[in-house]
Amino acid sequence: MPMKMGWRWYGEGNDPVTLSDIKQIPGVTSIVWALHNKMPGEIWEIDEIQKVADQIHAYGFDMDVVESVNVHDDIKIGLPTRDKYIENYKQCIRNLSKFGVKVICYNFMPVIDWIRTDLQHPWEDGTSSLYFDRIRFAYFDLKILERENAEADYSPEELDKVAELDKVITEFEKAELVDTIIVKTQGFVNGNIKEGDKEPVTLFKRLLALYKGIDREALRENMRYFLSAIMPVCEEYGVNMCVHPDDPPFQVLGLPRIVTDEADIAWILSAVDNPHNGLTFCAGSLSAGEQNDTRELARKFARRTHFVHLRSTKAIPGGNFIESSHLEGRGHLIDLIRIFEKENPGLPMRIDHGRMMLGDEDKGYNPGYSFYGRMLALAQVEGMMTVVDDEIKRQMKL
Repeated sequence: MPMKMGWRWYGEGNDPVTLSDIKQIPGVTSIVWALHNKMPGEIWEIDEIQKVADQIHAYGFDMDVVESVNVHDDIKIGLPTRDKYIENYKQCIRNLSKFGVKVICYNFMPVIDWIRTDLQHPWEDGTSSLYFDRIRFAYFDLKILERENAEADYSPEELDKVAELDKVITEFEKAELVDTIIVKTQGFVNGNIKEGDKEPVTLFKRLLALYKGIDREALRENMRYFLSAIMPVCEEYGVNMCVHPDDPPFQVLGLPRIVTDEADIAWILSAVDNPHNGLTFCAGSLSAGEQNDTRELARKFARRTHFVHLRSTKAIPGGNFIESSHLEGRGHLIDLIRIFEKENPGLPMRIDHGRMMLGDEDKGYNPGYSFYGRMLALAQVEGMMTVVDDEIKRQMKL
């Protein structure tokens, strides 16, 4: 059974790509959606879900995957108020199940759940991709945030490069780093910081301060507490939770990151060993970590994977990476498709990110969620899926 092809949609008024546009893309049968106006910790009410369901079903799409029901910071930090927000999360699961939702993608990253330093890094052909420059990120951390003891996270060589960058970086470039790393991420994902907010750096520092004293072990235990509490509801209503890997999969800004590699994923799946506690296999996030081989991870965790994001990255010396063509890079997508179709056939998937191309950059798309670029990526992936499907059919005839 081939993977079920989905397309992420940010909702009417939030996404320049309409359901009518998506309907014209061959092969897409499912909309990966969310109530993006809801803050973490709020209950998704029946009437709110119904409104979106009516829109999606009117075009003949399924809506069985939600990305994301965001986890409130009080749960991640382990505050006494977390039980209230966990009860709200349980009610979200119940309400979503009434509309056929089977998969909830979520993350457990503190404060910031994806980081890039350039949203439109140019390729030679005129297209552009999301990009992470470690020295520019270090500059943001050391010179803009001025985070206490941040120097300890960087090598002497990196600190020297930051000092050199400080001599030539412009005020415009500094503002771009703030907008890219803080505003675009927080407004895009959690709504904690929005376009037009004054003093976003100050607001961001306050968010970081919430996690003072929370290390990897504390965050892990808070995740175990959360998953243990919601698993009975997931079992009752047949809903799978699937955690998204940290993006990028390494420690940043002094924050603990606990979904970065094989050991982290194995810990999460065994800490609450329930089949409804699973993984969103994001090949892009995982391949951004040079410690990870996506093929080995897929072989190990295919049976506990409930949702797949197909994209790829190219690692660049110095800790940098760029989102590459879906046919190239460290994602090894055709091998992943082979593994998942063998070990856990029929998984829901979506194209994750795409290049900016053919005027995408002027349409106001959410970062990474171009229209033409994603259609190109989907065509590439559909070709790979067709090859794998043909291989399976030929093997069955032998």
